[in-house]
Amino acid sequence: MSVVQELGLALVVILLGTVLSVYGWHDALPGRANTFLNFDNLIDGIATPMSYYAIMAIGVTLVIITGGIDISVGSIMALSALGTAAALQNMPVNAPASQVLPVAILVPVAIGLACGLVNGGLIVSLSLHPFIVTLGTMSIFRGLANVLPEQKTLPSAGRFLPPAFTTHFMRVEMFGLQPMPLLIMLVCVVIGWFYLRMMVTGRETYAIGGNEEAARFSGLRVGWIKLRTYALAGVAAGVAGMVSVGRFGTASTSTGTGYELTVIAAAVVGGASLIGGRGTAMGALLGTLVIALIENGIIILRLAQEYRLIIIGLAIIIAVSLDRLSAYMRGRSRRSH
Repeated sequence: MSVVQELGLALVVILLGTVLSVYGWHDALPGRANTFLNFDNLIDGIATPMSYYAIMAIGVTLVIITGGIDISVGSIMALSALGTAAALQNMPVNAPASQVLPVAILVPVAIGLACGLVNGGLIVSLSLHPFIVTLGTMSIFRGLANVLPEQKTLPSAGRFLPPAFTTHFMRVEMFGLQPMPLLIMLVCVVIGWFYLRMMVTGRETYAIGGNEEAARFSGLRVGWIKLRTYALAGVAAGVAGMVSVGRFGTASTSTGTGYELTVIAAAVVGGASLIGGRGTAMGALLGTLVIALIENGIIILRLAQEYRLIIIGLAIIIAVSLDRLSAYMRGRSRRSH
C-alpha cells in the first residue's frame, strides 16, 4: 500500500510541477528563463528550504507511525540552532575543520536527543497523551531558546562563526550550487528508509502503531520503543537546526517558529496515518516536496502569503479525510468477504 501511496504522491508532484512550469513559461518576460524552471528557483526556492522540513518530517513520521504526535520539533530546532551557534562563536574563527565540524554536528544532535528523551520520558513514565506533553514542551523549549542566550540573535555583534563549518562545509559550492543541505536531507531519508524497512526496530515501530496491546502481549518493550522514537524525532530536529545555522551563518530565537504545522502536514500528506501503523521515509520526502511546491507556487502565482496557512491546513484535512476513507473502504471490503 505504501508503494501505491508513494507513486500517487509522485504523480501529484509531477502535476504540480507541470502546472507551475506552464505558468512560469507564460509569465516569464521576453528573453528570460521560465520563472519556475530555473536553477535559482528550483534549488534556492524549493529544494534547499524544504531540506529542514523534510529532515524533521522523517522524525515526526516515526512518531506518527507509533500513533503519537510531536508538535515541539520547531522549538527543538530553535534550541539546537542557538546552542550550536553559541558553541561555535566561542571557537577561534580560523579553527580547522577537524575541530569545528565535530562541535557543529554533536552539539545540535545532543540537544535534539535530550529534548526528544524528555518528550518520550514524560509520555512513557506518566502515561500522558503525546499531544499534551509536546504542546507543553513546545512552549518550554521555545522559552529556553528565548531565555538562555544573552542576545536574541547568535553569533552576537562583532563575532563570527568559523568558516570551516559555514563557508567551507555547509555552503560549499559544487557546479555553482550549494548542495550540502540537500545531501544531508537525502542521507536522512536513506537512514529513515533503512531504519523502517530493513531493521527490526522498524517492524517494532509499525507493530506498536498497528496494535499497541497486541505488541505488548507479544513481548515488545512498548515504553522503550516509544522513548527511542521520540528521541530520534528530537535528533532529526537537531540536525535541521544544524543545517539552518550552517546555511545562514546565524540563529535567532525565532528560528523554526511555526514549522510544526508544515512538518506535520508534510508527514500526513506523505501517507503517515494519524491513527498509527503507516508511514514511510520516502513518503515524508514526497509530502514535503508537495508542500514546498505549493508554497513556491504561491510566490510564482503572486498570491498573498496569507494563503499559505490556509492551503497547508486544507492539505492536512484532505489527507486525513482520504486516509479515513481508505481505512473505511478496506474494512468494508474485508467484512464483505
